[in-house]
Amino acid sequence: MPETSDRQDPIVAFRFEIRIDNLAAGGFSECTGLQIETEVMDYAEGGLNTHMQRFPGRSKQPNLVLKRGIAGRVLHDWYLRLVAGDVDLKNGSILVYDPSGDRVESEWEFERAFPCKWNGPDLNAQQSSVAMESLEICHHGLVRSV
Repeated sequence: MPETSDRQDPIVAFRFEIRIDNLAAGGFSECTGLQIETEVMDYAEGGLNTHMQRFPGRSKQPNLVLKRGIAGRVLHDWYLRLVAGDVDLKNGSILVYDPSGDRVESEWEFERAFPCKWNGPDLNAQQSSVAMESLEICHHGLVRSV
């Protein structure tokens, strides 16, 4: 039986940080899009009726979606510059910390990213929820570095 000191608990998903080059991006409550999917091509080989031959094709990665309470204009202004024709590609990383917040447990780096969609908050005078905005970021590659 393994010693308890050898046990590796799963990484918690609530202690993370997002860094985007020189932007003071602030904190986020949610990050989605950490995904890679490979297309599969099926090939019906003549004379082989028991199964299809399957081959890997191209891999693709979805956009990153970052959500947070409205906290400033930095990310929104980055998107507005893109809308005005000033394409400012940035690199960044998503870091997941241990429960104490002292050590990076996992890190994904993305490169040549630009904002491609901004959603403002849903406003409702009958609710007291936090006004949330989301920013969708298109990138040219996501790599796990830690």
